[in-house]
Amino acid sequence: MAIIKPNNNTISAITALPAGVGGKVLQIVTDTLTSEYTTSTTSFSDTGLTLNITPSATSSKILIIAHLGGVYSNTSLNHMIFTGLRGSTNLGHTNYGFGFTSVSTDGRILVGDGFTFLDSPSSNSSLTYKVQGRLENATGAGQISQNGATSTLTCLEIGV
Repeated sequence: MAIIKPNNNTISAITALPAGVGGKVLQIVTDTLTSEYTTSTTSFSDTGLTLNITPSATSSKILIIAHLGGVYSNTSLNHMIFTGLRGSTNLGHTNYGFGFTSVSTDGRILVGDGFTFLDSPSSNSSLTYKVQGRLENATGAGQISQNGATSTLTCLEIGV
């Protein structure tokens, strides 16, 4: 298969797209959770997955990808719920964020989970994105990155 070289430029030499053509990834920022997050509360709290990104234009979109390894609830019929924030704004559902673990009658659910969300911040100032978690009921404990499982938060600035 031949590689197409627009206007005889190398791919790395392309710094802008023609008007009306968007979708170029302008930057990628990633954070990795290096310790286990544990909660026993029904209020959202920071998991430790936090990053800052400064969009190059107010028209840019931010693609948020969260991979949550070792999501755990140790109590019967108690969801571990997670969400994403830009600053203090919850980008997911008010109560159920972007998702939660399934439940079992004996607890001890251990799964990998996550979410993807395309944000339109309309800003070219530094933005803070983070993942928060909580329990549905105030019994037992919920965890993310249990037993050293890897969790990551990645933001991609998409030029439009």
